[in-house]
Amino acid sequence: MLKRFALGLLVLCGSAQPALAQQTLNFNFGYFSVRGEDARIDRDGDRDRDVLLANRTFLTFEVDEMSGGTAGVEWLIPLGNYIEAGAGIAYSRRTVPSVYTGFQANDGSEIAQDLRLRIIPTALTFRVLPLGQSSAFQPYIGGGLGIYNWRYSETGDFIDFGSSNRRVIRGSFVASGTETAPMALAGIRFAGDSLSVGGEVRYQQAEGEVGEEFAADKIDLGGWVYQLTVGLRFGR
Repeated sequence: MLKRFALGLLVLCGSAQPALAQQTLNFNFGYFSVRGEDARIDRDGDRDRDVLLANRTFLTFEVDEMSGGTAGVEWLIPLGNYIEAGAGIAYSRRTVPSVYTGFQANDGSEIAQDLRLRIIPTALTFRVLPLGQSSAFQPYIGGGLGIYNWRYSETGDFIDFGSSNRRVIRGSFVASGTETAPMALAGIRFAGDSLSVGGEVRYQQAEGEVGEEFAADKIDLGGWVYQLTVGLRFGR
């Protein structure tokens, strides 16, 4: 079965002997999995911790619900037969509904909010291809620099615990920024003269400052990206 699958990909790619020094325009479609609760920023004794973990102490939702689809594009340029440089951009956004735990409005309804996280990562990467650009089957490993433009918001109804009757107010709280951090990747692809198809895994680790109006100081932007890659290859 595996041999038939590999053969089918090679036929789809159009050639079993790709030319050297070909540039590739990669289209990526996949899934961004946020870091789990046990791996997120969590420092007892001060507010310097992940806002989602802090929210979990009084709101009902699951952190892994912030995981979701991602899509992007990347330009790859060979630097000889065994090394490749890349530059790309991607997009992911996820909205998670939440409600206060143990509190309800005067009419008995839930006090609900939407938690939204958007990340636009720009990646400057290098790959090492042990079998070289001339091989139809190309495993690779690499890494580089990730520049993460992000926006986090909480919108909906909130309890004003500072008021005598704990009144419910409507509000929207927004934080955004751009963070720079290293990232790592590994993958395989089947490459022909004009097309390549493969799969890739990336790991990113970054954190942003959200401000005093939130339940914590930071938001953890780290996680895993699992994606399918489809590339259009061009000769120089």
